Amino acid sequence: MSLPLISEPSLSVAATGTPRQLIDRLSVDGRLSLDEFEALLVRADDDDREYARAAAVEVAHRHFGNRVFVRGLIEFSNHCRQDCLYCGIRKSNRDAERYRFSAEDILDCCAVGYELGYRTFVLQSGEDARFTTDVMTDIIRRIRAGYPDCAITLSIGERSRDAYQQFYDAGANRFLLRHETATADHYAQLHPEGQALATRLRCLADLKEIGFQTGAGFMVGSPFQTPRHLARDLVFLSELQPHMVGIGPFLPHRSTPFHDRAPGSVDLTLFILSLVRLMLPTVLLPATTALGTARAGAREQGILSGANVIMLNLGPEDLRPKYLLYDNKPVSGEVAANTATTRATLARIGYDIVVDRGDHPSEVR
Repeated sequence: MSLPLISEPSLSVAATGTPRQLIDRLSVDGRLSLDEFEALLVRADDDDREYARAAAVEVAHRHFGNRVFVRGLIEFSNHCRQDCLYCGIRKSNRDAERYRFSAEDILDCCAVGYELGYRTFVLQSGEDARFTTDVMTDIIRRIRAGYPDCAITLSIGERSRDAYQQFYDAGANRFLLRHETATADHYAQLHPEGQALATRLRCLADLKEIGFQTGAGFMVGSPFQTPRHLARDLVFLSELQPHMVGIGPFLPHRSTPFHDRAPGSVDLTLFILSLVRLMLPTVLLPATTALGTARAGAREQGILSGANVIMLNLGPEDLRPKYLLYDNKPVSGEVAANTATTRATLARIGYDIVVDRGDHPSEVR
């Protein structure tokens, strides 16, 4: 399997139809052309966005009822070899207080989560060279042995195909690797020389071929982004057919080159969540922490726009402020209390927390 590197395409399909007609077409066909996506993003007004939101909620309810899957997030290292210009844990950020967990620390987090009913663990980190293929494989095997009924999701960046295969063989089920933008030139504006979209797409292709439930995603409102870029992201997702999609607004970090950039639009992010739900009806779609950080109550609005996943942090409370990808990230709260609060908050909008594995319908492992 190979994924195309999306650059400036020829415009072979004209965008025709009103925004509502395009939303209806997306609901039926699961795809639109590049021109149509761009037209929809540019032309849709508040009523059109509400129309898409209501349709997306109906689709989500059809496949998942009123269930929201809660994942146990373990941010086990903020060391990173990459230097993405938007990220607070980029290697050039000398202000970052670095830390890394031991294998025992990670397993302790799993024990806390399991006791509370969590059946999916999300291991997330920067691209930390200390966590070699063999080290990560050993950790995965130990989690799989101790918690055979749990799903293991990795979000640890770009690795070789052989490494991904080892992780899969050891018992990892899912891998989240945001593509960030499907436009090569835009990718180059967000990353230093040496980081390329082609590498990211190669990784995503490898992950899908190996058999991982694979997640991609992007930021809304990142520096230099245009509606055309967002349209390409949506076309890319329709071609990739991922099992998970992580989308949140761009939020600046004070110690990055983009520290003075405006945050991404919450309302546009919510609209795009609805479009992704219509395009990929059974996708696992988080209402991200970034969404809730950008505006109070926006995480719940994400659920009411078609999202069906929330991640809660299982890590020690004193270390959470050090995994700061963007400013003002919420980091406080004991795990049991956060779980109870989230359950109550979602109940008020008519949803139930589900702490089991919450598999994608294609899950067979």
